[in-house]
Amino acid sequence: MGILGWTYVFVGLTFALYIYVAWRTRVADTKGFYVAGMGVPPVFNGMATAADWMSAASFISMAGLISFLGYPGAYYLMGWTGGYVLLALLLAPYLRKFGKYTVPDFVGDRYYSSAARLVAAACAIFVSYTYVCGQMRGVGVVFSRFLEVDINTGVIIGMCIVFIYAALGGMKGITWTQVCQYCVLIVAYIIPAVAISMMVTGIPIPQIGFGSTIAAGHPDAGKYLLDTLNIIAKDLGFVQYTATFATVNTNMLNVLCITFALMVGTAGLPHVIIRFYTVPTVRAARISAGWALLFIALLYTTAPAVAAFARYNMINTLNDKPYVERPNWYKNWQRPGLVAWVDKNGDGIIQYRPGAPFVGRPNFTGKDGKFGQPLLANKITTNKNELYIDRDIMVLASPEIGGLSAWVVGLVAAGGLAAALSTAAGLLLVVSSSISHDFYYRIINKNATEKQRLLVGRVMIGVAVVFAGYFGINPPAFVAQVVAFAFGLAASSFFPIILLGIFTKKTTREGAICGMVAGILFTGIYIIQTKFMGVGNWFLGITPEGIGTIGMLINFIVAIIVSTFTKEPPAEVQEIVESIRIPRGAGDASDH
Repeated sequence: MGILGWTYVFVGLTFALYIYVAWRTRVADTKGFYVAGMGVPPVFNGMATAADWMSAASFISMAGLISFLGYPGAYYLMGWTGGYVLLALLLAPYLRKFGKYTVPDFVGDRYYSSAARLVAAACAIFVSYTYVCGQMRGVGVVFSRFLEVDINTGVIIGMCIVFIYAALGGMKGITWTQVCQYCVLIVAYIIPAVAISMMVTGIPIPQIGFGSTIAAGHPDAGKYLLDTLNIIAKDLGFVQYTATFATVNTNMLNVLCITFALMVGTAGLPHVIIRFYTVPTVRAARISAGWALLFIALLYTTAPAVAAFARYNMINTLNDKPYVERPNWYKNWQRPGLVAWVDKNGDGIIQYRPGAPFVGRPNFTGKDGKFGQPLLANKITTNKNELYIDRDIMVLASPEIGGLSAWVVGLVAAGGLAAALSTAAGLLLVVSSSISHDFYYRIINKNATEKQRLLVGRVMIGVAVVFAGYFGINPPAFVAQVVAFAFGLAASSFFPIILLGIFTKKTTREGAICGMVAGILFTGIYIIQTKFMGVGNWFLGITPEGIGTIGMLINFIVAIIVSTFTKEPPAEVQEIVESIRIPRGAGDASDH
């Protein structure tokens, strides 16, 4: 059986499993729809949290970034991992103790204001939509290659699947589906990593093989893998693979801002925070956070090894080879236009060098979807690079590049879809709950019945899926970059207000509202200006991926200043804040 056949088998089986689980766990009440009835055991909640958090950016795009950028790509790895530690230790137990369904619910009650709730709900929707378009793009990339359909069709298929199990089971269905999706994605990530590590270094543990010598039978046998990548990069004109940030002339302030924005953005993501509302007790929230960190570490410690192996194999199988002798993996990824070649010097040889091979992204011609040779006017003649490779394909293509069996390739396709769909479902539920619970029920119709609230929630998931699909078809950037924008928006809107809401009693509703609005407006406008309007990185050279750190500081400053000049919160609100941080009494009192 070929790659396409195995892909149909694995994708079909996993999709059937997701829908079956969603059907068996379907809900008929709002508590089950929003927070899974608060009855998920910690270890399974840890798995669901890991699947919710390890999106297409983690599975598909992060290793691709590291593969192309080398060491400087590690700020995604550091920021996302550090952010989860921050969330688990600093925020999750206290938010669970507060006992609300959503982050806007916490903001509305803590800051005793429907206006604050509404602003928080708007921020949650904005952040979630930005994030989910990256996931739908990841779904399209997987489908376009492995099911041999165009990216747009792939996005539409993903929309239909995620709508079925998200609308049917709500948070309860999503939680147990995400448990299954974590098992699929981690197996799909680890198996090819182990196999390729054995092939390249003779060591089955990727984390160790990554720093070992290349095995016999390869052109660079006996040399350390990272040293070899450095030599190859230098010979081709690239910066060395392990070069530090300073070596590549990176703005160190920008590196700090990107890493910090990813970190505090993780701690402010509503679809991750809501996972800690699904466990029975505060103690269970802490335990599930520990399990989630373990499950996340399995993938995150493997990603740098996957990146190094993929780059080494890609260059060895492709660079300076005649185009007519291009390997099968290249032909497979050329069909959807995710790799492309233009012969600048007419020698028929694929030459991979620094620089962009095309003006902008290559366009595609012909009904068969094959790549059309670009017009001469679109060629870039100022550099020698003739090869275009979409960064988002490196993990998905790695088994083919490494020559693994067809069933492994199909398994990786199912894993990539599991990663993208698990996060997309969580994000769509945040959008749905923000509208149906925080806006419709809390503000518009406080007498709404359970049936009415569930109906509004499911309709809103449908609306959210349509918008998510649109942005998946028309993404503003590659997957990890889009996700980085979402983290920056979360950092500038939610993190300061949640932190102040837990650890200070004097932050007022006026301070919270002004802080959120100032932070997210500054960050959102900066991203739009620099990404879509041609404006340079005007604030200290910080890129859109890192500007969330500045937005966070603006949020903190505005919230504190405004709170200083406004009437302090009511005594009962201050008492609630005190009880969140310092449990009163003993026994069960600290678990509610």
